Parts: sequence; C-alpha cells; structure tokens
Amino acid sequence: MPHTPYYLIDKSKLLRNMEKIAYVREHSGAKALLALKCFATWSVFDFMSDYMDGTTSSSLHEVKLGRKKFGKETHAYSVAYADSEIDEVIENADKIIFNSISQLNRFADAASGIVRGLRLNPQVSSSSFDLADPARPFSRLGEWDVTKVEAVMDRISGFMIHNNCENADFDLFDNMLGDIETKFGSLLSRVEWVSLGGGIHFTGDNYPLDKFCARLRAFSEKYGVQVYLEPGEASITKSTTLEVTVLDTLFNGKNLAIVDSSIEAHMLDLLIYRETAKIEPNKGDHAYMICGKSCLAGDVFGEFNFANEIRVGDRISIQDAAGYTMVKKNWFNGVGMPSIVIKELDGSERVVREFTFDDYVSSLS
Repeated sequence: MPHTPYYLIDKSKLLRNMEKIAYVREHSGAKALLALKCFATWSVFDFMSDYMDGTTSSSLHEVKLGRKKFGKETHAYSVAYADSEIDEVIENADKIIFNSISQLNRFADAASGIVRGLRLNPQVSSSSFDLADPARPFSRLGEWDVTKVEAVMDRISGFMIHNNCENADFDLFDNMLGDIETKFGSLLSRVEWVSLGGGIHFTGDNYPLDKFCARLRAFSEKYGVQVYLEPGEASITKSTTLEVTVLDTLFNGKNLAIVDSSIEAHMLDLLIYRETAKIEPNKGDHAYMICGKSCLAGDVFGEFNFANEIRVGDRISIQDAAGYTMVKKNWFNGVGMPSIVIKELDGSERVVREFTFDDYVSSLS
C-alpha cells in the first residue's frame, strides 16, 4: 500500500454514476460530456469513456487533455480566449463555445472549420454561494440580451447554458428550464444543439431519473435540438476518498487530531466555501476536530464523532474527495501531495501517480 495521503478512486463506486449517466443518455437522447474543471484524472478516462460522449473544458490545457486522453467529442469553452492560444484550441476541439458576442465576432472566422456556439446567461441560478453563482449581479458569464444574440445567429449553431449549481432538486431544475424557454425560446428553435451545463445532481440518491429524462426529451423535441449535459460532480460523486493518517493528538478545549494532509492543499473547496469534510459513519462517543498539518490556523477538516479514541497511526478516510480536489491540489507549505490510487473492479489497488520532491521543485523556479 502507498504511503498516505492518497486519493483512492473506487471504480465500483464510479460505475454506479456511469450507469446512471448511461441510463439518462439512453432514455432522454441527451449526450453527456465530462466537465474537466471538476475532475480530470485521466487514468480512469478509458473506463468512463464507455459511458460518456466526450469532454468539455474551460481552458486550452483542458481542451488538449480531453482530446488526447479521453477522445470522442471535445467541446472547448473559455471565459476568454487569447490570440496566442485560439488556433491550438480550434485544432483540438469539435465545438468551440464563446462566452461573449465580442469573442465570437473576434474569432468566428478562425473557427469557421468547426462547430461554433455561444453561452447564454438566463440571469437566474440554483447556486447558494455568491462566489459560484453564474447569474450573480454583473456576471461576466454569457450573454442575456436576446436582441443582441439575434444579430449573430448566422455565426453559431448552438448554445451553452450553465445555471445549475449542486442542484439535486428536480422541480427546481424543471422550473429554471421553463424560465430559459420563456426567455430564449425564440432563439432555441433556431439552433441545432443546446448544452444545459453541469451542476445537476442527477446521479444522487433518489433523484427522479425518469422524470428528468422525460423533461430533457420534451425539451429536445420541442426545439429540435440535440441536448448536452456536462456532469462534473455528478460523474464522480461518492467515488473517491482521501486516505490520511493521524500524526498527533492533543487537547486544547477540544480533542484534536492532526493528519498528514491539508484542506488548503488537497481539498481546497472546503476552505473556499467554508464547508466541512465528510467522514462516515460519524457516530460514537469520542468527538474530535480533524486538523490539517499546514500552518494555516483554519486548516480544519471538521468535527466528527468516532466509536473509539483516536491514536497516532490511525487511518481516516475523508469521503467524497474526487470533485474539485485533484484539479486544485497545490504545494502550499510544501506539504506532500497525495498520490492517486485506483481500486479496480476486482478489488485490487494500483498506484497510478506519486508526487515527489522533484515535482515540488519543478513547479517553482
């Protein structure tokens, strides 16, 4: 077994999400693209590609990764493309989606050889975090003025609309899609494809998949469009743990346990959104605050209950550690970066990547 910390991707758990995605594809007619901004661990792309249609990206590097490691359909999107990268983006993409009309007009001719689209902003979303809300006031993410979009319809064949964020409520999705139809219906009927983005938690427990499929199919048939979904978290939810080891325990008004990992370095979204990690079963008479080993005072995974006292050397599994973790991991404090380990369907485990001092050095100058 590798030394902790390491991310452990369990293919049997990943398979549950893949099978639900395959079900939605079959029963709704929608295509599913992996959102690389959330999860880009390409060692499982060969496994995922049997259940998904391709990838979608947010940068030149992600476009190239999707093309080279996942294959199939490759969508390129960026908030803004630079002159120095646009040719390489186009070279590696099947579709290019522009964030603004100005970017579309600037690069439409260069991209005339591939499918072109435009991002729309319906000015409403399901996000509970202003930081992540694509429809926040003065948002730079997409166009909202129908009149302005109508003027460039001859330059595009589809739209991308991303306004779902951690949305596990089908009724909310249904209502927001209805709002999109009200605002942009005159435009939707004039294009060939519409991506509804990510953030729809349709692989979660008890999500009404058949209702979801029926709604997607009705939308597709009403406007005559190919629907795309861009699952990120939905693709990998509950598939991965961050395996850590207790290095020290102390009492400072509460029982504390320090582990060989760090939220700032290895699960950054917990810090950004001030959320607590997940540890299961989180039951018992022994309460501990699980703390990271960096010098940041707030480097804390959360407070949890355990059946037994925690001792140095104990192993702890941090749950649901796939999304926005490996793509954001960093070298803060020079803390050792977690290895990446895959648990195969037969139960065997293999290390697919380890990070060393040389990786740390090469990331700097």
